[in-house]
Amino acid sequence: MAGKAHPADEGGKDVIQLVVDFAREPAAAGRVVFLEDYEMTLARRLVQGVDVWLNTPRRPLEASGTSGMKAALNGVLNCSILDGWWAEAYSPACGFAIGDSEGPTSDAAQDEADAEALYAVLEDQVLPAYYERDEAGLPQRWIELMRESIAELGPRFGTARMVAEYVERLYLPAHEGASRVASRVA
Repeated sequence: MAGKAHPADEGGKDVIQLVVDFAREPAAAGRVVFLEDYEMTLARRLVQGVDVWLNTPRRPLEASGTSGMKAALNGVLNCSILDGWWAEAYSPACGFAIGDSEGPTSDAAQDEADAEALYAVLEDQVLPAYYERDEAGLPQRWIELMRESIAELGPRFGTARMVAEYVERLYLPAHEGASRVASRVA
């Protein structure tokens, strides 16, 4: 496991500390490892060897979602709460949704609902897609999800689209507005 909490997110920091403490316990017996100092270099290395990008933010606190986008572009399947970019990007053809976009009003109720939804999606969707193999030993459903994730999400969440949208929606209108103002002043 790897990740970091926002500096002002005391609850998030507490959860990470619990994971770190658990990983150090003899009961974990090396089956859980927490990788510290999560940043771009570590993220790049993780993406290269990951099958599922699990993201469980508390709604509506998802950040930009760039790590999930990067994972998708590398054929890693997202399994996430429907918040932030995943609420916009999710399709059953290219990943997994934990719960729905609505949730209980209290944090405790939301956490319980999200935990139940996570276990259900793992048991009913993620694990069958990963472990069902054809006669050659290949997980065909998983491979199809990976292909669809790259094909569907790459064009929608890549830098080329972002720059084009920035130019069309922000730069050109600002430039045209400035030109009109300049012509009125002259």
